[in-house]
Amino acid sequence: MTDTPEAKAQNRSRRPDRLTGTQWVICAVAALGFAFDIYELLMLPLIVRPALMDLGGIRPGTPEFNTWVGLLFYVPAIFGGIFGLVGGYLTDRLGRRRVLVWSILLYAFSALAAGYTTSLPLLLVFRCTTFIGVCVEFVAAVAWLAELFPNPKQREAVLGYTQAFSSIGGLMVTGAYYLAVTYGDSLPAIYEGHEAWRYTLISGMIPAIPLIIIRPFLPESPAWKEKKAAGTLKRPSFAELFRPQYRKTTLITALMVACSYGAAFGAIQHIPRIVPGLPEVVREVQNVPPGPQQTGQQRQIEQQIVSNVQFWQETGGLAGRFILAYLAVIIVGRRRLLRVFQVPGLFIVPLVFLYPALSDLAMLKWGIFLAGLLTVAQFSFWGNYLPRVYPTHLRGTGESFAANIGGRMIGTSAALVTTQLANYTPGGTAPTKLAYAAAIVAFAVYAVGFAASFWLPEPEQEALPE
Repeated sequence: MTDTPEAKAQNRSRRPDRLTGTQWVICAVAALGFAFDIYELLMLPLIVRPALMDLGGIRPGTPEFNTWVGLLFYVPAIFGGIFGLVGGYLTDRLGRRRVLVWSILLYAFSALAAGYTTSLPLLLVFRCTTFIGVCVEFVAAVAWLAELFPNPKQREAVLGYTQAFSSIGGLMVTGAYYLAVTYGDSLPAIYEGHEAWRYTLISGMIPAIPLIIIRPFLPESPAWKEKKAAGTLKRPSFAELFRPQYRKTTLITALMVACSYGAAFGAIQHIPRIVPGLPEVVREVQNVPPGPQQTGQQRQIEQQIVSNVQFWQETGGLAGRFILAYLAVIIVGRRRLLRVFQVPGLFIVPLVFLYPALSDLAMLKWGIFLAGLLTVAQFSFWGNYLPRVYPTHLRGTGESFAANIGGRMIGTSAALVTTQLANYTPGGTAPTKLAYAAAIVAFAVYAVGFAASFWLPEPEQEALPE
């Protein structure tokens, strides 16, 4: 019996093909974007303490310090969420490639400008423009990759493994900060100083260099381009997200993405400010011999330990993303896949802040490894899940609402909640108060996310909706 053309097309879509040169280039650009998305975002936990001390002369642990930390975490997220939503709309209107390229250039040059700021308000402004670029880039890259691969298993694997580069970006920024702390004195002076936080910010412009070179060779998404050329591409609409067909998906995914981001911003990203309060760190800093270089040496030791703990966290996140990429092809049910990380995280993440974060540096490294694994894997989950529940003309807009309104705006507000809650939690030191606050927030967002997972819609088919 001869196969029909429809059956042959279906068989081709199920059979993975070898990646073409063009597909490899697109994957490389997307992976670079994912890596520096997180690179840019994870700079802040590392540099916020020294930057506030240098630019504002603000003492850690004071209400003013906590307020500025909350502002630097949350205000950029507000702007990123608003403009990121617009960017998702433009991704559907103007195309995936154009928006992707300009978003990467925006956050790269914003990072460069942030390294030369002379005041806290200016630093806040450039962190806002950096965040806008990051928010737009993620949506454009995910839509682009999803539409490039018609085979479901190949698409799941490509989305999973390219997103794993986000955690590599976390390792890179940790390494960059360590190098800036250790060798900053040998770099060109900025405003007659060698502050590591400035060099770390400036390093965020790296992705702009290869992007400028390869931009002419990047093609547009085939699915989007074909519909655009044929005149069948519908106009995206924010209102359509709340029509009966998509309303439940829009609201539940926004809430659950917010919980994923809440665990990261409300707990894990506060670790660099908790580590200096550990007894082992305090003793090592106090053991520095008195002298003219004592303060500088103490600060260097403290920052090196912080970057080392951050390395464990990012290694855990990288492991989580690879595990997600592997399981995404094996586990059919999306709810089941997500709960592999939600259920253990509900108990492990708060416990990390209640015990090792307060008393044991070695145990904290392992604990934050697990916390990073369980939390960061969920970010990759959403990158795989969201393209499967929205059609081509609405894919960027729908993804952007969940990722930017839910995740970037609502989810990152957990950072502000934690810093304000730390003013009221028990403890004799600022790091202890912050650790207790982070534990409370971590448990709350994990509990809400797990409860909401019972209403998460399962995708109707493996193929992307048209």
